[in-house]
Parts: sequence; structure tokens; C-alpha cells
Amino acid sequence: MNTENVFKHLRVLWRTDRIIADIRMRHLLVGLGLRAFAALIAAFGLLMLELSAYFALVQIWSAISAAAILGALNFVIAALLFVIAARPPAGRELELATEIHSASVDALQIEARALQSHVSGMIHHPLNGVLPLLIIP
Repeated sequence: MNTENVFKHLRVLWRTDRIIADIRMRHLLVGLGLRAFAALIAAFGLLMLELSAYFALVQIWSAISAAAILGALNFVIAALLFVIAARPPAGRELELATEIHSASVDALQIEARALQSHVSGMIHHPLNGVLPLLIIP
């Protein structure tokens, strides 16, 4: 067991956690922005549909069809933006960072097992660690 290896693995683990969090945060922010824009377009679509209902009461044909078509088109655009925002994050960067993260966790587990076996050996046989120091002056 080497403490330098433990610190190296902890540093790699911390850095990969930051990279993973950064990738996920960027994806969340882009998705949130697209969802907000889609909600704005949906609000305009609802406004256009309400406007078309108003025109339906006031007039009969031309303004109604134009407002209804614009409202339906706004809803289609909002649905497309929601579909784009729901995509999973970029695969290569996140996959690489996750792989490095899991390798670092595995290395830390190996170091922890080595430390545990070393400590348990010292507890079961305490003279084994002290005996070479007592024999050789």
C-alpha cells in the first residue's frame, strides 16, 4: 500500500467527478433553455388559438384560419424543441469520464483492501512488525 497511490487515485476520482458534473450541468442547462423556449412558443401558440377563437366570434373565415394555422405551427415547434431537449447527453465525453471514474474507484478499493490486510496482520500478530526492529539493532 502506498499513500501516494491513494492520493493519486483520490485526485483522479475528484477530477472525474467534476468533469461528469460539468457535462451533466451543461446538458441540464441546454435542456432547460430549450424547454423554456418551447414553453414560450407554446404560450404564443395558446395565445394564437385564443385569438383565433376571438376572430371566430367576430368574423367568419380569413383571420380565423391564419391564427389557427399559426397556433398549430407554434405547438409543433414547441413539441420538436421538447424532443430535442430530452436527448441524452453527449456519449463520448461522459462515457470516458465514467470509465476513468470507475477505474479510480476500483484502484481505491484495491488500496483499501491492502490497507485492511496490513492492519489486520498487525492486529493478529503485533510482534511481526516490531520483531525485526528488536532483532537488528
